[in-house]
Amino acid sequence: MQIKSESFQDGARIPAEFAFGKPGPDSPCIFSTNRNPHLAWSDAPAATRSFVLMCIDSDVPSKPDDVNQAGRTVPASLPRAEFVHWLMLDISPEVRELGAGSCAEGVIPRGQREPFGPEDSVQGLNDFTGWFAGDADMAGDYFGYDGPCPPWNDELMHHYHFQVFALDVATLGLSGRFTLADVRNAMQGHVLAEAGLTGLYTLYPPLLNSAD
Repeated sequence: MQIKSESFQDGARIPAEFAFGKPGPDSPCIFSTNRNPHLAWSDAPAATRSFVLMCIDSDVPSKPDDVNQAGRTVPASLPRAEFVHWLMLDISPEVRELGAGSCAEGVIPRGQREPFGPEDSVQGLNDFTGWFAGDADMAGDYFGYDGPCPPWNDELMHHYHFQVFALDVATLGLSGRFTLADVRNAMQGHVLAEAGLTGLYTLYPPLLNSAD
């Protein structure tokens, strides 16, 4: 299988248009347009009965102590963890492309409740659900796609992995508040093929204008 995007090249920067946060004129981070990027995939096995799509940041700080703290930085050497930005399941085998902005447009305080997607597809919780849990203005269940918003003081460039999986079942039988762990468990033994595309994003000023 192969996956590509007209929004960014594999291994290149993701434009701020497709991010949750971007640098502001008077602030290290403001809300961005938060559109999902264009994605297209091909060469799926003939036996494919559905697709799973996910986007995961693999570079999230494992300790939040220094995150977004003025006068401090998150060291690049800090151990990293995953942060889920998108989970979409039960995508029809006839669907091979998602247009830019077709599944997400704008930052929605308290999260998208019924995100747009291909007919009969379902979308799970992303990790902004936990991130905003203690914020009175933003707390809620964040379903569907919400784009990059790494700590603005993080010395490490973040990598966002868009992955598509071809499955031998039409549905994984998940609904409601399902998570990445639920998806990975349900997919076991059903993956026929997969493909990945990686984009980069940062809000850290010394990295913004640097070479990748």
